[in-house]
Amino acid sequence: MFLLAEEKIRPIISISIDCPEEGWQNQLKNYSDPFLFLMKDSHLFSYIRLKDFLLTNQVEHSTKLTDLVENSVPLENVCKLNETISLPLLFQIIGEPIALVKDTKGEVIGYIRREDVLVELFKQENRHSFDLLKIILTSIPMGIFVVDQERKIVNCNDSGIKMMKMIREDVMNKSAETLFNGEHISTVFSSNETILNELEITDKTSVLVDYSPITNFNREVEGVLIIVQDLPMVEKMAMEIEHIKNLNKDLNAILSTIYDEILVVNNKGELIRYSDSFISEFWRRDLKDFIGKNLIDLEDKGLFSPSVTRLVIEHKKKVSIVQETANGKKILAVGNPILDEKGKIERIIIASRDITETTKLKTELREIKKISNQYKQELDTFKSKNKVFEKLIYCSSKMERVVEQINKISNFSSTVLIYGESGVGKEVIAQAIHQLGSRSNQPFLKLNCGAIPENLLESELFGYTQGSFTGADKNGKVGYFKKADQGILFLDEIGEMPLSLQVKLLRVLQEQEIIPIGSTTPIPINVQIVAATNKRLEKMVEEGTFREDLFYRLNVIPIYIPPLRERSEDIPLLAFHFLQQLNKKYNKNYHLSPDALNLLEVYSWPGNIRELQNMIERLAVSADDSTIDGNFVNEFLAASHHFKKAKPTFTQIMPLHEAQNYVEEQLILLAMKRYKTTTKAAKALGISQSSVSRKYQKILNEQQENNSL
Repeated sequence: MFLLAEEKIRPIISISIDCPEEGWQNQLKNYSDPFLFLMKDSHLFSYIRLKDFLLTNQVEHSTKLTDLVENSVPLENVCKLNETISLPLLFQIIGEPIALVKDTKGEVIGYIRREDVLVELFKQENRHSFDLLKIILTSIPMGIFVVDQERKIVNCNDSGIKMMKMIREDVMNKSAETLFNGEHISTVFSSNETILNELEITDKTSVLVDYSPITNFNREVEGVLIIVQDLPMVEKMAMEIEHIKNLNKDLNAILSTIYDEILVVNNKGELIRYSDSFISEFWRRDLKDFIGKNLIDLEDKGLFSPSVTRLVIEHKKKVSIVQETANGKKILAVGNPILDEKGKIERIIIASRDITETTKLKTELREIKKISNQYKQELDTFKSKNKVFEKLIYCSSKMERVVEQINKISNFSSTVLIYGESGVGKEVIAQAIHQLGSRSNQPFLKLNCGAIPENLLESELFGYTQGSFTGADKNGKVGYFKKADQGILFLDEIGEMPLSLQVKLLRVLQEQEIIPIGSTTPIPINVQIVAATNKRLEKMVEEGTFREDLFYRLNVIPIYIPPLRERSEDIPLLAFHFLQQLNKKYNKNYHLSPDALNLLEVYSWPGNIRELQNMIERLAVSADDSTIDGNFVNEFLAASHHFKKAKPTFTQIMPLHEAQNYVEEQLILLAMKRYKTTTKAAKALGISQSSVSRKYQKILNEQQENNSL
């Protein structure tokens, strides 16, 4: 055991970063002690080499405590000593320039420098202490030479002798100036300064040498510690350091290009690093002010809630939450724990994104991919719940009501009439009715009543017997009704069915039997009829082009499919779905930019989903880049507008002046939403910029007045 000399224990000089004294910057310049300690919550947590800090930083009144924290060294790995030192503690002391000293009660009473511990080893002459020093010196891979005030080498380790290519007898008690630079040794004795990285080359050796003073409590030089490294080892270390520097450069470059805010937090929840992109409105202060602060404490102070840092520490797994701040900001925060070999948390990486305005998608490709993945996950969730919805891509409330209606009627075999504009997806709804119902394992057949000539439509529906007419198949033919027995027959474009066949269809619905052409024997069938039309059958009944009795037979369960312009929130999902199909089919990787999605959302889509699907395929086939942006989409939408421009529709009479004002207001709001600036909006509307600015401001004022009422 080795006893500490009381005069070598130096007092703790500290500054509290919680509530520092006034004028601490000036006091900093006057401190003579080489080490300054930092306190937080009345506890020491780090120290700083004061001389090194003053040399590299000019202390001014504007100097912040965070500058001290950034340059400080945590006390986690610093050795804590009692009055005696064991062999393992000696090895631990060598790893840090200082060690903390505690009294019998465990309270820190001061610190001792590494050099002072070594000097004390020399002064205590008992054999055991000398053996400890020898063991330490032998264990150090670098060469160590201890020089006393007479400039003689009083001790060294085997590594140093090997590096100098000499034997111990040629070194011990010899003048240090015969082996090393005497001028540097004199400088250290006279100036009490450390000299680093001196390259010394002789015929036998090539080494890198450091000269460090060994001082007493009064800062008087009592000796010199010479540390020697051979060049191969130094070169290896230099390469490792360069590699680490390159890794740091790469890391900083990556952090600076990521749109999300990236925070690095230690296992106590204290912020230690952050990316250039941070959400200033969320923190309401510079993130530098939070370095060293515990983020869990900020939750308790009401800055945000809940704390993703706290949740990751509690659960030790990835956590995704939406945080809400005191000023109403909503932040999507994803925390990932980094675990050590024992499964304990070393670091927490937090990625955050402002989702307060969810309609504003980010323009960076990285964000587009993330959003695309999110849509894909949502689609996968829909698929996993029920395979029937693989083709039902929606998120609007209107389509939600349609799906609820399908679920209700799926267990019945009632006749269903699906109506809506062309291209809204009536066939998909019919397939959903089939797959959800009790007939899902039976046939589902589709027949387009408007695509088959009248003279052939009857034979397709009812079939015929052999030889029933000229040109008929000699074996006869089974019609769609018979093929769909026990299943569902989907009659698309039912409004195109000729009146002569409407009578026969009515009989099938009433009697549940058919008579093939050329036969007089009825054949019983059990078929559920699902019809679809894009026409107003009520009007056709009034005009006499559709039988009234058949209409009521078909209109048992009516399902209206709203056009795409009435459910614009479904457009991004559908666009993504169609684009993913093309990517998978042609092994491509196309993405839609946020402004492209905005343009698709505001377009009226007179051709509905079919037109949207065709547009997505047209964009993908024509695109030169994997990212399809708004300008590219606008060219194709403009071309579509050339052939068919949507016109405003009024359902009631109003004064002409009032109607003009209404249309003008809608056009200006639409132009500002799409083009963002009055200059671009004016160009699109074909009027002056000043007119757009004046009218737009008037609209905003009127809206504000209405909201305040």
